Amino acid sequence: MSAITESSRVGSSRVGPSRTRPSTEEALVEAKLDQLLAEHDPKATQSVEFLGYQFDAGLAWVHFPEGYGGLGLSPKLQRVINERLGAAGAPSAYARNLIGYGMGAPTVVTHGTEAQKRRYLRPLFTSEEIWCQLFSEPGAGSDVASVSSRAVRDGDEWVVNGQKVWTSIAHLARWGMLIARTDPDIEKHKGLTYFVVDMHAPGVEVRPLRQMTGDAEFNEVYFTDVRIPDSERLGEVGEGWRVSITTLMNERVSLGGAVAPRGSGGIGQAVKLWNKRPADDRDPARRDRLMQLWIEAEVQRLTNIRASQNRQKGTPGPEGSVAKLAMAELNKEIYELCVDLMGPQGMLYGSYEMTRPAEAMHYDTPQKAFLRARANSIEGGTSEIMRNILGERVLGLPGDVRVDKDRPWSQVPRN
Repeated sequence: MSAITESSRVGSSRVGPSRTRPSTEEALVEAKLDQLLAEHDPKATQSVEFLGYQFDAGLAWVHFPEGYGGLGLSPKLQRVINERLGAAGAPSAYARNLIGYGMGAPTVVTHGTEAQKRRYLRPLFTSEEIWCQLFSEPGAGSDVASVSSRAVRDGDEWVVNGQKVWTSIAHLARWGMLIARTDPDIEKHKGLTYFVVDMHAPGVEVRPLRQMTGDAEFNEVYFTDVRIPDSERLGEVGEGWRVSITTLMNERVSLGGAVAPRGSGGIGQAVKLWNKRPADDRDPARRDRLMQLWIEAEVQRLTNIRASQNRQKGTPGPEGSVAKLAMAELNKEIYELCVDLMGPQGMLYGSYEMTRPAEAMHYDTPQKAFLRARANSIEGGTSEIMRNILGERVLGLPGDVRVDKDRPWSQVPRN
């Protein structure tokens, strides 16, 4: 077990050859970081203010254009920024506004107008305005293109009616990313339009969905004659599916493609629980299981590093779906082991009283993580859908059977 014990100590050590001379782009980023930290001590600056300074320095999303939180550089340099600021104790926009940071911002910067970019990106990054995603419906989960929520144009506005479900953090959100059907008489993928909706607008109702953790992190959202200005539309009318692909691909990278320090996260918890066990209770079978999961976690981490280094600017490719699938399945196995290592204590949970959490995917105990990890294989695209994407777009296998292709949405049978 020396390898496991050592892995828990090395923490954020980097793998690979040491770097000698930084590139011109990296030197620019390092200089910007030096100036940001010299002028604004993250430990003495309010989180919102510090994140605002970070945005203005172009260090929010380094691959975004200048003036919109970026410097127009390679996305791989964001890891340099995150590691440096994390070590300095800076706040994390990703942790504070997960859906907005990882999904909303890439969609706005790719498809938004200049006015939309200037309106949304900075307060999104500072977390002054939280975002949520309004895609899934009771009759449109894995097949999100079959959504039935309707948006009907009325002059310079759209009137929206319908229901969304499994909406994380909707109770905290100021803005929501909404896809709605604007033309039911053409093929389902072509009849969608994408909007940014004010979650405080008249007619928007958010109802909690209590999970087995006791939390109501998810919500149902009802729209009753909600009016959305046409100026809040992202992309052209009927181009909602193309815009939503940007959101979905970035969602999968956000959920599954994060690069954590070596031996951290769930596998780090498992190692700590193993090391707490009495020496005479560390049986070879559990040790072998722990080692195998540690190896899988490290392989995924290194794969995510490689993917982030190879990623070009723009919408991510199918590698995000592969990473998301691996994360979902591995998380479930790791937290099953954690509960197993806790013995009878693993059955003790504390309170199942309903709470409405202030952030998404919050794990404060191994028991809660064990329960919450069940959702990883559903949210952001089910593991079954991820396997379809892997088979079709990566391996080039024949596509799944589609009986509604080229048929108007209004003629497709539904329950």
